[in-house]
Amino acid sequence: MYTVIETEAFMHWLGQIKDRVTQTRLKVRLRKATLGNLGDVKPIGEGVFEMREFFGPGWRMYYLEKAGAMVFMLGGGDKSSQASDIQRAIKMSKELE
Repeated sequence: MYTVIETEAFMHWLGQIKDRVTQTRLKVRLRKATLGNLGDVKPIGEGVFEMREFFGPGWRMYYLEKAGAMVFMLGGGDKSSQASDIQRAIKMSKELE
């Protein structure tokens, strides 16, 4: 099981998604994480991971895991903005440490 902590930047990003079905699907993914199921994830460097969703434009949610039990949600995006989203998530992870 994980404790999921959403940063302000993550909450803002998620709240900006206009499609309520997409928002709900991403929130369900976070709920599964609290139950211990992180799903399809990939390390992207410097301790940051991405939760990958394969619907719509290829949604990604970036997080930092601490002590094997806490997940700090850093931000999100889709495949079109992936490179800049990764850079922003890594920068945020350094600020949290």
